Amino acid sequence: MSEQKAVLVVGAGDATGGAIARRFAREGYIACVTRRHADKLAPLVAAIEAAGGEAHPFGSDARKENEVIALFAQIEKDIAPIEVVVYNIGANVRFPITETTARVYYKVWEMGCFGGFLVGREAARTMLPRGRGSIFFTGATASLRGSSGFAAFAGAKHGLRSLAQSMARELGPKGIHVAQLIIDAAIDTEFIRENFPQRYALKDQDGIVDPDAIAESYWQLHLQPRSAWTHEMDLRPWIESW
Repeated sequence: MSEQKAVLVVGAGDATGGAIARRFAREGYIACVTRRHADKLAPLVAAIEAAGGEAHPFGSDARKENEVIALFAQIEKDIAPIEVVVYNIGANVRFPITETTARVYYKVWEMGCFGGFLVGREAARTMLPRGRGSIFFTGATASLRGSSGFAAFAGAKHGLRSLAQSMARELGPKGIHVAQLIIDAAIDTEFIRENFPQRYALKDQDGIVDPDAIAESYWQLHLQPRSAWTHEMDLRPWIESW
């Protein structure tokens, strides 16, 4: 029997993060999923188990160093070796620059960038002794350019992108695949349906991106041979201007 492996999805929400967890679980990975409140993960865990997979929910704050360290230690000790880590926390907010408080900016940076550092560092510490693994960060349009009203979000996502680049250069030679996926699109979620109905109406024309399609890209990225690793992948429907 082959060794069991775990995928850790930090920020396993109802759309992209949940879809990634389900996709890896379909391949036999034990899905370890986190949100700040573990009870919100019940539907995702139930869906994975109903499909024949295994999932474990964790309530964890990615901004707290001690919680991140404990999370990795618990999974490694009690569940399975962590083969894949996905950092999928968003923190997308819009404020005019004159109304962006220090508290807002700092909180967005903590969620969008600092948490990525903590999770990425612990992933590296866990994977380096085995000489293998994948560490993936979810980016956004703001990873590439700062739009009006998104100073905090763009600053965090730019920082996360630089973190991923530095980690890829350091860890790639040691057998660990680090990549960033830039989701330059509206995603098929309740938030888009309720707040951007005109955009959501384009769903039947493939004008918004399906979370399952995003998840497939994460899976295929993990399968890449080391001789042809992708570091940065951008995903968008045909309707997006770029």
